[in-house]
Amino acid sequence: MIRTIEWTDDGVVMLDQRKLPAEEIYVTLRAPEEVAEAIRNLVIRGAPAIGVAAAMGIALGMRRISESSSLDEKFERVCELLAATRPTARNLFWAVERMRKVYQAHRTSSLSGLQQVLVTEARKIKEEDIAVNRRIGQHGQSLLESPATVLTHCNAGALATAGYGTALGVVRAAREAGKVVRVFADETRPFLQGARLTAWELTRDEIPCTVITDNMAGYFMSLGRIDAVIVGADRIAANGDTANKIGTYSVAVLAREHGIPFYVAAPLSTIDLRTATGREIPIEQRPAEEVTHFGGKPITPEGVAVENPAFDVTPSRLVTAVITEAGVAYPPYEPSLRELYGVGPQV
Repeated sequence: MIRTIEWTDDGVVMLDQRKLPAEEIYVTLRAPEEVAEAIRNLVIRGAPAIGVAAAMGIALGMRRISESSSLDEKFERVCELLAATRPTARNLFWAVERMRKVYQAHRTSSLSGLQQVLVTEARKIKEEDIAVNRRIGQHGQSLLESPATVLTHCNAGALATAGYGTALGVVRAAREAGKVVRVFADETRPFLQGARLTAWELTRDEIPCTVITDNMAGYFMSLGRIDAVIVGADRIAANGDTANKIGTYSVAVLAREHGIPFYVAAPLSTIDLRTATGREIPIEQRPAEEVTHFGGKPITPEGVAVENPAFDVTPSRLVTAVITEAGVAYPPYEPSLRELYGVGPQV
């Protein structure tokens, strides 16, 4: 399995995803500020992986404290540092909230005991994520025929999680079930997560993969060469509106036009029942240089205006189903997502 992120005695070790596919380089981060910077700069990306990184960053920050005075203030400062890195991914805030609960439950323990329990929790979040992804894969693969060609957008594989993946987890599970499956991977401008990362993962796993530019998706759908679209998510609102990598909305519209099922694969920790609709989901704005430059070289006229939202929102009416570790939710999403989340449709 691809090693995305690990906790070690030396610090948090991450695979630097900015270097892929040319170089497989791991970096060791020894301070929460370094973890925060790695999240902001896309050394690690993908909502579930960001959540794991935030939890480990908090544990790392508390491990560096040598005395317990102003402990609450120091803990909260580390939490706020990690929470401020990227605004859209729900898993980031879910992980911070989970670490806060563990802190509150053990804050009267010895400092060393508190530090250890936070490390244990961060490592537990990572291991749980891998198990969750495998369950998502099992639920999702039952929706695919054999053979099947799946279109993906962005990277929702092992690199976007602690391992195995969400959307690509469905593909992996389908292959493990003996199904014949191949992938068309949108390149995903401007950061090229599909071309660089999804293709890299699938090539390693010897799963047939074809990279296409983002504006080719409709053409291949019109030829009948796409059987299903499966994407990940950074945040799912209570009504099923889904924020995912910019360009996902366009793919969903094309899928509806061509009668192709559009599936969202994500853990329950991505679902935000406190956000009613996609209109309330904060959309991260990335630096203009990601659009104006490629490989460090300018590709647009100097001074041109640029918009660079990292995500868009796909309305729930375009989503065929949401695949989670607890099962598959179908429209209407407000009751079905709440039921899967365990709070019941009446809440």
